[in-house]
Amino acid sequence: MDGIIVVDKPQGWTSHDAVGKMRRLANTRKVGHLGTLDPMATGVLPLVIGRATRLAQFYVRSDKVYDARVRFGYSTDTYDAAGTATSAPVDPVLDREAIERKLEPFRGEFLLRPPAVSAKKIQGVPAYRLARQPVAVEMKPVPVEVFELKLLEIEGPEARIWAHCSAGTYMRSIAHELGQAMGWGAHLSALRRERSGDFPIEQARTIPDLEALAAEGRLAEALIPASSLLPAFPAVIIDPATAGLVRHGQDFAVSPFRVELGTRYVKAVSTEGDLLAIGEAKLPHIYHPVVVL
Repeated sequence: MDGIIVVDKPQGWTSHDAVGKMRRLANTRKVGHLGTLDPMATGVLPLVIGRATRLAQFYVRSDKVYDARVRFGYSTDTYDAAGTATSAPVDPVLDREAIERKLEPFRGEFLLRPPAVSAKKIQGVPAYRLARQPVAVEMKPVPVEVFELKLLEIEGPEARIWAHCSAGTYMRSIAHELGQAMGWGAHLSALRRERSGDFPIEQARTIPDLEALAAEGRLAEALIPASSLLPAFPAVIIDPATAGLVRHGQDFAVSPFRVELGTRYVKAVSTEGDLLAIGEAKLPHIYHPVVVL
């Protein structure tokens, strides 16, 4: 069980809840997640298992795709429906053209202030912990990029928005700031993550599905093996003699016909198809194992 299982996280679960569940199903402590998903949100949560947890560092900047619902009329302290109202409620009449104009600043590269109640760390401490003390939390705007932002539909006081964005983009903050721009206040009423990096919702398994597989001893059927991860890294086959050297952290050569000059990372794969290591370029066509599985 070395690889990734993509979970369709249910509403109300924290990312840590999903990790704990997988630890029990897979009978291992070596489980981690690739990017926190808020408790109110559902959708793609990739969980790394076993020795594949060592690959998590290569996923920290993965882009995301979200399907979000923004409720106009009042803002909340958490920027979502779970929070306490921070403005007097009004009954807005939504106009598509007006919302489209206000959405324009949220396309491309810009600075976005994370919510005070979030996993964003301040001097090593998650902001949500400071907010609960209570401690005055000053969240600094961070650079983000929204590659594509679509207004899908309007229904009553809610707008449905689809976004493809960089890591670190909080849809709650976009909802909050959009509400301020419209002059009514707004918050996120629902959120579904449809993609996280290489992992689309089509690969995700529900918790009941995973429980059923585990009960039948078939949990490995949901596993994306380590050798199939990081598809952007070229795979090079390592013969058995060299495999032993790679496992001990020694440099290895790659064929110039298999790997283009200037390629930073490669996957060293055994003749049996197992991922041995991630190699980083040291010299032309010479790679050093920076992560060994």
